[in-house]
Amino acid sequence: MTRVFSGMQPSGDPHLGNLLGAWVNWVRMQQDRDCVYCVVDLHAITSPAEHEPDRLRERTVELATGMLAVGVDPERSILFVQSHVHEHAECTWLLNCVSGFGELRKMPQFREKSTGQGESVSIGLFDYPVLQAADILLYHTDEVPVGEDQRHHIELARDLGQRFNHRFGEVFTLPKAVHPPAGARVMDLQDPTVKMSKSASSEKGIVYVLDEPKRIEKKIKSAVTDSADDIRHDRVDKPGVSNLLEIFAAVTDRPVDELAAEYDGHGYGTFKTAVADAVIERLRPVQERYAQLASDPGEVARLLAVGADRARAISTPTLERAKQAMGLLPPGSA
Repeated sequence: MTRVFSGMQPSGDPHLGNLLGAWVNWVRMQQDRDCVYCVVDLHAITSPAEHEPDRLRERTVELATGMLAVGVDPERSILFVQSHVHEHAECTWLLNCVSGFGELRKMPQFREKSTGQGESVSIGLFDYPVLQAADILLYHTDEVPVGEDQRHHIELARDLGQRFNHRFGEVFTLPKAVHPPAGARVMDLQDPTVKMSKSASSEKGIVYVLDEPKRIEKKIKSAVTDSADDIRHDRVDKPGVSNLLEIFAAVTDRPVDELAAEYDGHGYGTFKTAVADAVIERLRPVQERYAQLASDPGEVARLLAVGADRARAISTPTLERAKQAMGLLPPGSA
């Protein structure tokens, strides 16, 4: 089967964009792919200003619980925490030794996130793409589902794997980026020209997976639209209405045009109420499952431990082959 790897940072509370943009596809891909899913907590410590140790531990558990709640099945997929598998950090060092300073310095996300930090920018942030490459290459990944903003990172992983193989022999499978067609790009409710984001969105602009129904309703009813009252999908002239239509379509599995035709002429009030009701209904089973899982943290810990064991069964032999290929002396040898 085609192997897929994907990960998510425990950098904030899971929101509607995570669910509709990534997790829906993660769950769907379990049907016909060999899936490896990871809570990438090592990536979450690359920005010292945002790193709070106690909160990181909490968010790691919360994110893993959220992944299980939306339907990531530990029987069909491997789900684990990145720092529980030391091979990720060790493989990163091996790949660092075939990486170029210039190619890392040019990575778009490093340039964006390091702006204004001057000399205080962490080496971890600079090296982030190499750690991501190790995440992917350790599992002989065939496909990495990503948004367009992550395409450069997957290209780097492929380049590093190819460079290593050329120099030391065939060890790594070369991955490719894939762009699943069904993932919705959920935008900020208050600024529908930018993506809903844990770091960029205001509290009013973001719907969290665990928001109470009343709070979801209030946020959607206060979503920015425009002065006209027609309901149609037009990302340029009607970004707010278009965002709500896309959310509505994603949570109901109905076509955008069909929903627009059904609600056009009924006014924004009726339309927003229908969107809110649909989102609440879509999140209800997720919230119920999350509460069930959260009531038994020992079981979540057990599932993550099993996932880490399964991850090591793949990553350890890959790392050992890479070390042997590079000429590193095995323990106990002379």
